[in-house]
Amino acid sequence: MQRYADILTTALDAGLRVTSVSGEVLAAMADAQTPQGLLAVCRLPAVDLDEVLAAEPRVVAVLAHVRDPGNAGTVIRAADAAGADAVVVSEGSVDAYAPKVVRSTAGSLFHLPVVTGAPVHAVVDRLRNAGLRILAAEGTGDRTVDRVDLTVRHAWLFGNEAWGLRAGDLENADDVVRVPIHGRAESLNLAMAATICLYASAAAAAPAP
Repeated sequence: MQRYADILTTALDAGLRVTSVSGEVLAAMADAQTPQGLLAVCRLPAVDLDEVLAAEPRVVAVLAHVRDPGNAGTVIRAADAAGADAVVVSEGSVDAYAPKVVRSTAGSLFHLPVVTGAPVHAVVDRLRNAGLRILAAEGTGDRTVDRVDLTVRHAWLFGNEAWGLRAGDLENADDVVRVPIHGRAESLNLAMAATICLYASAAAAAPAP
């Protein structure tokens, strides 16, 4: 208990109930093989796309049928680090609050709005109607990320790790954009490519020196 004295004091001051349990009980409750010794039971944040659009976002990341928890969490973390305004995790994607996703975000899941469960086509339609340009990140894109206008409000579509974006989602995008590969690597994984795209968006928003 002494190890987490500050956290426990804050919890008690907030009127939360603190319960001490045995190591066996903690192991049964925790997902990790080696629990850190402290767990909290929380309500999941409920974020509506209407709230996101009302704030007139400049950059939104959309995960379309992304199934790998590590990739999903890393993209959320990258979106937070690059200053994106929100992330949408589509219907058919991994649970954004699954333990491995939460750990991969390293806290970023609670730093920016994360909308979950909507079909990709519905999300795209609403983002476009709100004034955002839809950019599909795909290795077959005609434009490279350094050749597309990122000064306008826009949303990135990032697809599944194995098959990328579905044909209908590509057709519904305003531009299909690829990350150029200059060496001999065949491709980049989802999280790496998404990070490059999101930082390109951040650079386009930065004021000139």
